[in-house]
Amino acid sequence: MITTSVAEAATCLKQGQVLAYPTEAVWGLGCDPYNEQAFHEILQLKQRPIEKGVILLAGHISQVEHLLQPLSAEIRERVIASWTNRSVAERATTWLLPATEEVPTWIKGNHPKVAVRVTTHPLCVALCQAFGGFIVSTSANPAGRDPARSLQDAKQYFSTTATLNYLNGDLGLSQEPSKIIDAGTGEVIRA
Repeated sequence: MITTSVAEAATCLKQGQVLAYPTEAVWGLGCDPYNEQAFHEILQLKQRPIEKGVILLAGHISQVEHLLQPLSAEIRERVIASWTNRSVAERATTWLLPATEEVPTWIKGNHPKVAVRVTTHPLCVALCQAFGGFIVSTSANPAGRDPARSLQDAKQYFSTTATLNYLNGDLGLSQEPSKIIDAGTGEVIRA
């Protein structure tokens, strides 16, 4: 299915389906993070090992507030500022945060932390709001290939997958995928 309806796309996620959708810089693959079967379908599509973990994408800070609680006030403010005080063309930031017991083990892979980004991309914000929380976000490409930068690219990569759904829309203005920073140590994981 290809749709421009955020409501239809959110319904697909709620039904345990995988969705390809545009993000700030590249197309992503997403699913309900609590649906292990859908998550494994993404890993199979990407040929990605579970040990790597994936990013959780939220449309509003309230959707990830519980993951910010273990941080000191100073670090929490820095993380929130990186999500709220940036221009739409500026590169997004994903933070490695302490993983609560609520985070499924398959989401974080072999890592003690979970990767989280609050997006300002209007379509992604609307999708997370319609879904009712954060979703999985990993680049729409098989391992070792360049991330999809259009609906056509994503369809070309996954043309043999009849069950994949697509939310058509525009990419954000960022030229690169999000940088990744460990909130606890300040270490830049992906520059």
